[in-house]
Amino acid sequence: MDRSQITYLTFGIVLLLAVIFDLGLLSKKGGTVSIKKALLQTGFWVALALAFFAFLWYENGHKMALEYLSAYLMEWSLSIDNIFVFILIFSFFRVKPAYHARVLLIGILMAIVLRIIFITVGIALVTKFHWLLYLFGVLLIYTGFSMFRAKEEDAMDVEDNRVYKFLKRLLPLTGSDGDGKMTIRKDGKKLYTTLFVVVVLLATTDILFAVDSIPAVFGISREKIVIYTSNIFAVLGLRSLFFLLQGAVARFSYLQQGIAVVLVFVGLKMLAEILDIFLPVYVSLLVILVCITTAILYSMYSTKGKAAGQRAERGPGEG
Repeated sequence: MDRSQITYLTFGIVLLLAVIFDLGLLSKKGGTVSIKKALLQTGFWVALALAFFAFLWYENGHKMALEYLSAYLMEWSLSIDNIFVFILIFSFFRVKPAYHARVLLIGILMAIVLRIIFITVGIALVTKFHWLLYLFGVLLIYTGFSMFRAKEEDAMDVEDNRVYKFLKRLLPLTGSDGDGKMTIRKDGKKLYTTLFVVVVLLATTDILFAVDSIPAVFGISREKIVIYTSNIFAVLGLRSLFFLLQGAVARFSYLQQGIAVVLVFVGLKMLAEILDIFLPVYVSLLVILVCITTAILYSMYSTKGKAAGQRAERGPGEG
């Protein structure tokens, strides 16, 4: 058994045990997830991802390990942006807190399957048509600039979502959550509940984000194991991040700009290869860390400043 096979086998075993532990033993059907529990689960997935980083370093050397860490941080930061859309979807369909964990579990597992298919097709295409990497680079630069200029009012409109419109035309839907069921029967007719619609929207929304994030990972590494593992670890952490961040959306108002700068950098890095300019992997890692950390810290500082200003306007005697 060579190193590549050992790495895949280790990842598969760790992933299976982790999914059983986190999504199974730590999940109580119909129960809500507290901030403390969400924090523990988020720490669990981050620790597991970093442990795999250490394993890659030991088994395959520092270059692959640093590529994996860079790709994971990229995907993880993009997944935070993804969560804001998830929160919007849950709010639009008024999903009860008791159903959040189950709906997220099904939606995220569907998203993982779709991502694996997406990545596999992407790798096959890039292997056969190398010039697609340069097209990905242009796409990332365009996406980065568009994301940087995007305003809050440009956020996703669920009512106008194409997938939602398609589901309304294709299937008989009901405005009920079916007491936690995906389908119900009314007058002998099978109807699909709002929970079914939410699950589909979660999975398809993640794929839309993957259109940006997966090409970005190609810009960091061409190693299949790096592309697959960084994506899967980041997506599996979405569920706990959702519960951790659902009350703190406004505190990350500038994260989108930080992600945008990273996407532009990765796009330029991919295009630079045309001129035989190849940046060391630690440069990518440093840029990602600086951009994301700066965006988060500035968001928190800005939010704190606005809150202080609002308190000053209200005056000491006002609540």
